[in-house]
Amino acid sequence: MMKVFVLFQTDIHRIRASRVFFGVFTSEALAIDHAKENGLYTCDAEVEIFECEIDKFGEV
Repeated sequence: MMKVFVLFQTDIHRIRASRVFFGVFTSEALAIDHAKENGLYTCDAEVEIFECEIDKFGEV
């Protein structure tokens, strides 16, 4: 079972409609490093990283 980590930036209230996609990574640490390098951690924004299994069929 392989997993990927999807990086998003949202507003401070974490409203789904405010999500901006920033990439898919092979590890959570790599996603965090890229978020830090690109200044995604700010006082008026939140970073969300979701772990997802690949090659898996199901309702999302």
